[in-house]
Amino acid sequence: MSSAKSDATRDRIEAELIDPLSTFGLDVEAVEITPAGKRRVLRVAVDKDGGVTLDDVAEATREIERVLDTSDVMGEHPYTLEVTSRGVDRPLTLPRHWRRNEDRLVKVSMIEGDEVEGRIGSSTDSAVSLDVNGSTQEIAYADISKAKVQIEFNRKSRDV
Repeated sequence: MSSAKSDATRDRIEAELIDPLSTFGLDVEAVEITPAGKRRVLRVAVDKDGGVTLDDVAEATREIERVLDTSDVMGEHPYTLEVTSRGVDRPLTLPRHWRRNEDRLVKVSMIEGDEVEGRIGSSTDSAVSLDVNGSTQEIAYADISKAKVQIEFNRKSRDV
């Protein structure tokens, strides 16, 4: 499958899944199609406010199968469906990603080259507030080139 055709197929699958999955409160975060021998692997990453449970993944899998069974988007070739949640290592690219990671530590690379590390506070559709060493810094998403949540192994709970 050519890259352009693969991109078009991926975009069409994503478009067909957005509305049905939104009825379960789920967002389609990523759709990937990769060859695996004579089959293809279709990976669909989903997310929602509060995080995704195993029941959510099972429900999403059933709904995706239903949608694909009534569509010709995957063609006649066999495929394996994998439904996953959005991993912590995925970049924060949309306002909902920032909202869903409130209070998490994040490393932000700015367009002009600076890097900022801080804890996510409030966020809007256009900017995020970070607690950087005790002071609040407002950053517009338009000024961010890359942002990722940092893994914290020994973080103390705020409730203690």
